[in-house]
Amino acid sequence: MIKKGIILAGGLGSRMSPLTKATNKHLLPIYDKPMIFYPLSILMLAKIRDILIIVNKGQLDTYKKLLPNGKNIGINITYIEQEKPGGLPEAFTIGEKFIKKDNVSLILGDNFFYGQSLSLLMKNFSKLKEGAKVLLHKVSNPETFGVAKINNKNQITLIEEKPKNFISNYAITGLYFFDNKVVEYAKKLTISKRGELEITDLLKKYLKNGKLNAEILGRGGAWLDTGSIENFQKTSNFVYNIQNQQGFKIACIEEIAYLNKWISNKEINNAIKFYGKCEYSDYLKKIINF
Repeated sequence: MIKKGIILAGGLGSRMSPLTKATNKHLLPIYDKPMIFYPLSILMLAKIRDILIIVNKGQLDTYKKLLPNGKNIGINITYIEQEKPGGLPEAFTIGEKFIKKDNVSLILGDNFFYGQSLSLLMKNFSKLKEGAKVLLHKVSNPETFGVAKINNKNQITLIEEKPKNFISNYAITGLYFFDNKVVEYAKKLTISKRGELEITDLLKKYLKNGKLNAEILGRGGAWLDTGSIENFQKTSNFVYNIQNQQGFKIACIEEIAYLNKWISNKEINNAIKFYGKCEYSDYLKKIINF
């Protein structure tokens, strides 16, 4: 079972400069909520309540103003500052003391996921006992992603980063679930030509042992890397359209906590006071008055 989750919210955010010169990109708004709410909501849908957020050095206080310790939404949030970005697998060595002997999930702080089947997928992921699982999504331009080839049992048989020749149109998204061996494997990785540790090298260690499987984010699902200006805008527009058409909010962390029975009306009312007079607070009022 997956009991712990890590949100990797460090990095330089250079693709979004000059916006990111003043603030961390994960605190920028995706329509009506900070970007960090979206990956946090995914872990909460997986019923993960012990979460580590890795942030840039010097930005901790800003995060704590928004998400102090998680008690307000029925979870436990801890923080670690990252000296400088060193690749995704570094999250497991930085977070070794947090992970301890548990299995763990990793989600990238700038990845956006949406889909009607997402809650069910997260429940399937959280049942992981050994090996590793990744979430795949079909794309029209696989040559620009890390891609995976799978068999009819959703077992991954091949991984290739930005393949020149077509092997699959299933892109590997920024959501991963690992058993506790991930810490040991991450420690043994070597720096790539790009000067950092590579997530594909980590996944290949599980692949070599026949322990790498996949879940598919199917038709109707959406996955976007919001780390570029273009995709940032696309995601904001997507959230606006869905919310205004269907009348519910994507990544309302208080609503997820409430439906999970982690918090009561009291915490919702406290959140309304915290956010103040705004449309988000009006939505929270509807939750407890429904």
